[in-house]
Amino acid sequence: MNAASEGRFIPTEGTRPGKRCAAAIPSAISPVHDDEPGPAMISDIEPGTERPDSARAISVTELFTIGVGPSSSHTVGPMRAALDFAQRISGDRAIDRVQCDLFGSLALTGLGHSTDVAVLLGLSGESPETVDPDAIPDLVAAIRSEGRLLLAGRMAVRFIEATDLVFRRGAFLAGHANALQFTATFADGQAETATYFSVGGGAILREGTPEARINFTLPHPFSSGAELLEQGEVTGLGIGDVVLANELAWRPAEETTAFLDDVRAAMHACIARGCRTGGILPGGLKVRRRAQDLHETLMQRGPRSDPSTVFEWVSLWALAVNEENAAGGRVVTAPTNGAAGVLPAVLKYYEVFTAAPTREGSRLFLTTAAAIGFLYKKRASISAAEMGCQGEVGVACSMAAAGLAAALGASNGQIENAAEIGMEHNLGLTCDPIGGLVQIPCIERNTMGAIKAINAAYLALRGDGEHIVSLDAVIETMRQTGNDMRSKYKETSLGGLAVNVVEC
Repeated sequence: MNAASEGRFIPTEGTRPGKRCAAAIPSAISPVHDDEPGPAMISDIEPGTERPDSARAISVTELFTIGVGPSSSHTVGPMRAALDFAQRISGDRAIDRVQCDLFGSLALTGLGHSTDVAVLLGLSGESPETVDPDAIPDLVAAIRSEGRLLLAGRMAVRFIEATDLVFRRGAFLAGHANALQFTATFADGQAETATYFSVGGGAILREGTPEARINFTLPHPFSSGAELLEQGEVTGLGIGDVVLANELAWRPAEETTAFLDDVRAAMHACIARGCRTGGILPGGLKVRRRAQDLHETLMQRGPRSDPSTVFEWVSLWALAVNEENAAGGRVVTAPTNGAAGVLPAVLKYYEVFTAAPTREGSRLFLTTAAAIGFLYKKRASISAAEMGCQGEVGVACSMAAAGLAAALGASNGQIENAAEIGMEHNLGLTCDPIGGLVQIPCIERNTMGAIKAINAAYLALRGDGEHIVSLDAVIETMRQTGNDMRSKYKETSLGGLAVNVVEC
């Protein structure tokens, strides 16, 4: 059974693959000059200074969310933005028309990431957390055939996709490389406009509204790796336990435990679906799903002492998740959809291949990984449109390395070292998806990230926690590298593999 027959979130076809040719870049896209750093990014702050939101409290429920593929920044974020706008304007006033303009990376690679579908669903009142993947094709088909949608699920409004959903290719807004602008025209002729930024991991910001500040103080706040280690020294808590103690500011401990177990279950369910589903991924690249065949091969092989078998299983689990993501299946954003396979694969490695895995160890894996993810969100970015793929697979690798080290009994110093190693060897990783699809090189890249994370964890475990490069130093280096990286290598599909593997 293929993805389409299962009712997956089908990406719209993007640029076709093959040999490089002049038609590789749509004529509507203005060239990005190599000597230009690209559009202004919200992470463009002076080296050594903190981001404006570095003091904001972040919960594990923000870092790990259960939604649909193929992209957290291009699918989940735009769906949430569209839903927010729809809910804000759908009141008692009659609305004649709703329009959406996409800018920056959303315009350049949005078709390959199903941004168009996400906007239609969000305006119709659907959210990434609750939308039924099996119902999406029919919902979208109805909007397109009827030329109208049910705004916020309540009010029928005209929507002609050809004129009301515009990809402003080559145009960037200053706030962020992922921008959406919605306009509602009311029956009295007045209009209301709102601009949103999809800043990575499915998180959104509305222009003119600062990020929500939590009006309470966490018991053990930290905004840097050094502060996190200091909290451990002062309290005697491990890094994962510091996170658990902070989560008490939001909810009772048992609710956080239940959430972590739900995240773990969703990760395992995604692996299982990916391992039993074959066929061709949607989008036009004709990428064959490999996880099903690999799973059958490994199952037939049986137990082996060859270490390569372990690598193959880990790669299988990462492949399974990211093939599901590419097909629009339900995944855990961890910390993004494009990197969603790394943490599940390494968590599964812990539970299957290590000597004494426990459910508590799995929870510790997730809370420790979350602590590291918080630091990247606070001090840099997890958006590929800002940082390249180092901000997605690189961050996921760093998080997974720390989580595995913690689950295997590492000290806080060793955990911090594992996280640093995981990122240090992903610095400079570009984001250049072929055809704007989260398929090549994204799917295989998750297998690489998972294997690197395991290697990083064991390297750290064999040390004493002392090391020359700190986690804070490597995060700052990632931030600077991302700012220096040319825009064509940051999820615009204007450089790298995206233009060197194109079919005429």
